[in-house]
Amino acid sequence: MGRKPKPTHLKILGGETRPHRVNYDEPLAKSGTAVAPEWLSNRATEIFDQISATLHGMGIASPDDQHALALLASRLEEVELLTAVIEDGGRTYASENEKGGVMYRARPEVGMRNEAMRHAQSLLEGFGLTPSARSKVSVGKPKETNPFGALDEAI
Repeated sequence: MGRKPKPTHLKILGGETRPHRVNYDEPLAKSGTAVAPEWLSNRATEIFDQISATLHGMGIASPDDQHALALLASRLEEVELLTAVIEDGGRTYASENEKGGVMYRARPEVGMRNEAMRHAQSLLEGFGLTPSARSKVSVGKPKETNPFGALDEAI
């Protein structure tokens, strides 16, 4: 199946403007910030709003990303909750084996947290919110206007 295709707007921002590499017919996302869905918990809504504000500051926020942002916020909240459980109960627990001895096993929450972290990492990369993903994109800086430019045109 290969790599996931890079979105066209990221190709353009990254300087890949060769016609055969850019899909000019790709649907465009609306600009603006997304609103957290009602099913998110209070903490997940806070995370959603933080990420949405970050994306807005980067100039790539879109209300069309609501569901993917909600999924990311939910997964990050899950990481927080599972981390609290692991910190309280430890990474392992003792159980008795068939011979009457003690066996130490990994808590199920450790695996659940690892999976949530992997999924959250993937979603963060999809939004360009990791250092490596961010380094692949360059945002054009606005041109500085010359305050005396109007004088040059008048002459």
